[in-house]
Parts: sequence; structure tokens; C-alpha cells
Amino acid sequence: MVTPRRSAGLLVVATIVVAMAAFLAPRIAQPESYHHFADQRAWLRIANFGDVSSNLAFAVAGIWGILLLLRNPCRLQFVETRERWPYFILFVGLLLTAGGSSYYHLAPSNVRLLWDRLPMTIVFMSLVAAIIMERINMRAGLLLLPVLLLAGAASVVHWYLSEARGQGDLRFYAAVQFYAVLTVVLALVMRPRYTRTYDLAIVGAFYVAAKVLEAEDQPIFSLGHFVSGHTLKHLVAAAAGFWILRMLVKRRALPVPAGA
Repeated sequence: MVTPRRSAGLLVVATIVVAMAAFLAPRIAQPESYHHFADQRAWLRIANFGDVSSNLAFAVAGIWGILLLLRNPCRLQFVETRERWPYFILFVGLLLTAGGSSYYHLAPSNVRLLWDRLPMTIVFMSLVAAIIMERINMRAGLLLLPVLLLAGAASVVHWYLSEARGQGDLRFYAAVQFYAVLTVVLALVMRPRYTRTYDLAIVGAFYVAAKVLEAEDQPIFSLGHFVSGHTLKHLVAAAAGFWILRMLVKRRALPVPAGA
């Protein structure tokens, strides 16, 4: 496993590379068809019922995590109390994602999509901060938490303003997502503070599966018109939140290596 000092260097290099790639890459426009989802059926007077109702899974994961952190923290494994903060914000982000995504899918538009994407960056960047705190340096992760959250929010605001100018640009929002996934991958080789590092690999796999389901929205819906790929995307992405909570409950602190 890579030591914390080398892990810090690794993450700094990754940060620079991702940032440079985002600045140098050509503008990524959002397809005009983005808001045209496969399952547009209404039920119980709720438009686009499948894509709206599936957000309930995010709400359950978020509320469950928040309640455990506030009311029963002894069930969750933290060496230091401060390590709870990024996870608390992550679960708040999941709850906000449920609200923002439901609001968007009721009547898809760029204005509403802003409130769908903002909470998701809270989830991504909180997880990055948690990895820094647990695998590199506690204080650094805590100080970087608000910086990362602002960077994530800025990427969404940049996209929204670029759309308002008629020159939609998804580069920086895409870079935030890629950076979060890359950090999860790098965490697999960093010296851990807790057991169950492989749970992060499962969380990453859930994210990749969600992106595949999102891309295959229409083909999946055409297989019997039962459920769409986007509805399944919500459920699989929420499963990543549940798995993070499961990891916090089941993991155990590892002994500190001699000389660390």
C-alpha cells in the first residue's frame, strides 16, 4: 500500500492532470435531446412517474445515514469524531439529490437540471474529502472539504451560465465526476485507516453501472416498456449510497503501522 505522503503526491498529480485536461479539452455541449427521457408515463397524477419516484431511494439512503450519524453514532466506525463531517454532508447531499432530481424530472429543463446536478456534486466531493481525511491527512481533508464543495458547485454553475449564453459547456462538471471516480480508484492503493477498502471498489462499480444505464435509457425501456434505464440509474446510484453506509457500519479501525 502507498504511504500517506506518497498518496498525497499521487492525488496532487491526479488533480493537476484532471484540471489541465478540463481546461485544454474542447467544449463539451449537452445534447439537445438530453431532456427527452424514455419513460414519460404519468401515474397518480405524477408526470414521469418512474424517473420521479425512483428518487425515493436517495432520500431513504440520505435520511438513514443522517439519523445514524446523529442518533446512533456508536454503530459507525470513526477513529476521530471529525471524520464524520464529510459523510454527514454526503448523506445530506443524497437527501438533496432526491429533492433536486424529483423536481427536475417532473418537468425536465436546464433551469431545473441545475438543482439536480448541484446536490450530486456535494456527494462526489464529500467522498473525496473523506478519502483524503482517512488515507492522507485528517486536517488537510477537513480544510479541503469546503474547497472541494465549492469547486463542485462552481462546475455546475459554470455549465448553467454557459447554457444561458447558448454555448453549453459540460467540461468542468464532467471533470468533477471523473475526479471523484479517479480518487476512489486511487484510494484502493492508498494505505487505509480502516478495513473493507474493497467496499470503495463496489461503490465505484455502482457509479459506472449507473452511467451505463443512463446511456441505455431507451433500449432498456424498449424491452417490454416496464422500466427505463434512467429509472434504474437512480436505483443503482442510490445503492452506492447504501453501500457507503454499510461500509461505515461494518468496517473496523486498523492498527497504526510502526513509525507512521
